[in-house]
Amino acid sequence: MTTTDTPAPRLHVREIDGTAEVAHRADEPVVLASVAKILIVLEFARQAATGRIDPAERVVARRADRLGGTGIADFADDVELSLRDCASLAMTVSDNTAADLIVDRIGVEPVRLLTEELGLDHTRFTGGPRSLLHVLMDGSGTGDGPALHLPRTYDPARATSGSMRDLTLLLSLIWTDRAAPPDACAFVRALMARQLVRARIASGFPPPTRVSAKSGTLPGLRQEAGVVEYPDGRRYAVAVSATVTDPDHPPLETDLALGRAARSAVERLRDQSRTDPPTTASV
Repeated sequence: MTTTDTPAPRLHVREIDGTAEVAHRADEPVVLASVAKILIVLEFARQAATGRIDPAERVVARRADRLGGTGIADFADDVELSLRDCASLAMTVSDNTAADLIVDRIGVEPVRLLTEELGLDHTRFTGGPRSLLHVLMDGSGTGDGPALHLPRTYDPARATSGSMRDLTLLLSLIWTDRAAPPDACAFVRALMARQLVRARIASGFPPPTRVSAKSGTLPGLRQEAGVVEYPDGRRYAVAVSATVTDPDHPPLETDLALGRAARSAVERLRDQSRTDPPTTASV
């Protein structure tokens, strides 16, 4: 990702069981698209594990609840499902409606408090997908209705946002059972392993390497956060985010470039750990 239309992504990679890391613009907050669903589902799982909510509680997604995207958005009729199934849809197929139903039940403030408790200093949570859409809509109008801001105007101070370093910290805490009770962390890990999108980080790591991830997409913005686990037991948390200002740039090319960037950074850490003491590298 070296062209002017597709600059090098913001990136952070850290060893989960060590201290080495690779960083490029890793502390710059960016608007988080559906990657923020990791926080939503983690807080849901935490509340379920501590008995604050029943994961089998039923909710109804009605026509007025539906938000564009996949999953429930395509249904013709109202549907009743459990909060636990909402979490599954939100993480595996990035269902926006399901994520909003969870936020309606668990609340926005608990997710905000979660980011503070976990030390995610460059992360702010303002609400679910519908809230993000409202924030990013351009209210000036042109006669054809509101339109999304261009990527260069996505303001992390106005919407759910976070840094790549915060995302890898979050994943490291989840993978070591320090983000929530162990059952809650295991629940999030299992859902991330089932994400259907495999063209981003996972594209850089063929089997038997295991990749568990959550992607996020907005017009001109493609990002993903995930964990790469090698057969030798070494684990790496990865977060990448790319802005594409050329509307004709093929999305798949950007996705695959994210995978290559992730692979290059992880391989740098693996090579480094064979020869040097743990350090921080920049790209």
